[in-house]
Amino acid sequence: MEKDTIAGSGSAVLQAKEEEVTMIRKNKKKMKVMVAIDESAESFYALKWALDNLYVITDITPEAGSGSNVLTIVHAQQPFIPAGAAFYATSTLVENVKKAEEQSSAALLSRALQVCKENMVNAQTLILDGDARDVICQAVEQMHIDLLVVGSRGLGKVKSVSDYCAHHAVCPILIVKPPKEHHKHKNFKDRVA
Repeated sequence: MEKDTIAGSGSAVLQAKEEEVTMIRKNKKKMKVMVAIDESAESFYALKWALDNLYVITDITPEAGSGSNVLTIVHAQQPFIPAGAAFYATSTLVENVKKAEEQSSAALLSRALQVCKENMVNAQTLILDGDARDVICQAVEQMHIDLLVVGSRGLGKVKSVSDYCAHHAVCPILIVKPPKEHHKHKNFKDRVA
């Protein structure tokens, strides 16, 4: 009889804890996270790090259509500006370049969405036109993002994107450094080339 009482109180405690966790999750602020990516391995490492660490530890996995936490993957593409006054770009050339940039951006975001899908995280994507530093900070403000995640040395067109965002974004920013092995291989590759 004593065993039944102990077992019964154990399950009551467990049920109370489960109810407490459910209540905390319901009352937790919905978090909007933005991950900025480009073609670099560093930016995809930052995405993977965010998925592995933020979405597991804090249990902020977005659920489709539930109005819960939001993961936005953003890519900034530079507008095509012909180099130099001596270069005259026909409207056909400009359109072809824009189309190629859009296809490249779509492929990049598709790859990022596949990484999210493999981690069972729903995400939305956004392509921004303009200088990555400016348009990412503007999007963060306009979308009321709670956390911006960027890779270190990523967003290769401008080396200082992460630094610029760290100083100008209106939300906390997480700069994800690649693992030490990556630095060793990268430095080796630079020395060989």
